[in-house]
Amino acid sequence: MAYRVRFVNPAKNYRMIKDEIDAAYFDVVSNGELIDRRHLRRFEENLAKFVGTKYAVGLNSGYDALHMSLRAAGIGPGDEVIVPAHTFVATCSAVVNVGAKPVLVDVAKDFNINCDLIEEAISSRTRAIIPVHLSGWMADMPRVMDIAQRHNLVVVEDACQSLGSSINGKRAGSWGLTGCWSFYPFKILGGYGDGGAITTDDPDVALFARRMRYNGEDRETGEYHGHGFTCLLDNLQAAFLDVKLRHLPAWIVRRKQIAERYREALSDLPDLLLPHYDRPGFDHVYQNYTVRSKQGNEFSEYLKANGVEVLTQFRKPYYRHEALRLVDRGFPETEALSREVCSLPMNVELDDEEVDYVIEVVRSFYLER
Repeated sequence: MAYRVRFVNPAKNYRMIKDEIDAAYFDVVSNGELIDRRHLRRFEENLAKFVGTKYAVGLNSGYDALHMSLRAAGIGPGDEVIVPAHTFVATCSAVVNVGAKPVLVDVAKDFNINCDLIEEAISSRTRAIIPVHLSGWMADMPRVMDIAQRHNLVVVEDACQSLGSSINGKRAGSWGLTGCWSFYPFKILGGYGDGGAITTDDPDVALFARRMRYNGEDRETGEYHGHGFTCLLDNLQAAFLDVKLRHLPAWIVRRKQIAERYREALSDLPDLLLPHYDRPGFDHVYQNYTVRSKQGNEFSEYLKANGVEVLTQFRKPYYRHEALRLVDRGFPETEALSREVCSLPMNVELDDEEVDYVIEVVRSFYLER
């Protein structure tokens, strides 16, 4: 279907910064710097500086960032790790794939882990918590860190959807042992293919990740330090991401402007819950503008039928997929929001006329009712 308003528009975004992206491409290929070269190292330095950590290590995906973080923390068979019931399955899969057991906890109305429910899920085998910062809004990290410290737990932040968000000025990805990042094309900092990274203040974790991402090899000495993986961030993607990172602060400002236009135009609709939360010190960067409609699929299908591309994650919670063999302990908030969730177009490529059209279609759905 040819949508009038795209959820994201990578081609249009490319045209916005074409000269810079093209220059980065020619710099990489004309010098033959394809694997683990200066563009990757420069991006890692700039990403760490942006997040507020000492180190960043470029990896192949957000999943690899989670997987590598758990291995660096020594999580393995016999351990339990607390994860939210509402998230992308990769958060949980990373736990399973290091041999540990995920213990699911329901979320609150802001889509993030409900801190009131964490401690009842902790057992003698619990070793870590993975809070997920969904849609550009952080989990309550002061409470998560307090719980973790009292129970001697590792914190791995799944910050894949919230680059640039912060609480009291401390940015996502700088609270836990690691912050995990995805540069999938639809993310707030998206590449032209997949990519990921971890950020950390721990030099041992950074060194472990640098070795293990390249089959366990120390690239300077040639010594192998274990059976590793092949999950290095491509040098060309790093060059592209470094260009986009320079634009990210201004792009976040634009996202907030779009979010405010949505708020002003849609806040009077009683069956539509908007993602604006009154929490002093918490900064929303609107990776996604995720609403909750009481009309569920009827609402999202109406928008699509009228030319507005939307995202509905996740209609079927991941723990309900039988092949994953997860324990459903009862997650009422996750079940409710899964029926209602719908992300409206949110990207820096949107012009004012497109935003107005989205608003017009949303309002027409409720007026017709």
